[in-house]
Amino acid sequence: LAGSITGRLRNGFIREPSVAVEIEAYRPFFILGEVAAPGQYPYVPNMSVESAVAIAGGFSPRARRDEVMLMHTTEQGIFRAPVPLGTSIEPGDTIQIGERWF
Repeated sequence: LAGSITGRLRNGFIREPSVAVEIEAYRPFFILGEVAAPGQYPYVPNMSVESAVAIAGGFSPRARRDEVMLMHTTEQGIFRAPVPLGTSIEPGDTIQIGERWF
């Protein structure tokens, strides 16, 4: 994006433009299920499933901690798969923490 803007400014407006692009706000992520405070939270770059659980107040006593479901929307549709806690998440992702049965 910065290169595109620089190129357009260079064509008749500014001789040596310097452009920097910074993302001010990301789409939030969602965490549902067996956490202390399920809901919508602001995304932070380089966030993992584990840090998302921490932001939501940690696992509830009935949480299934060994497997969580991650839902991510792609151009091909919705990707839904069980993932380990160290998996990176992206803006707009939904994390589902299941309930253990014993």
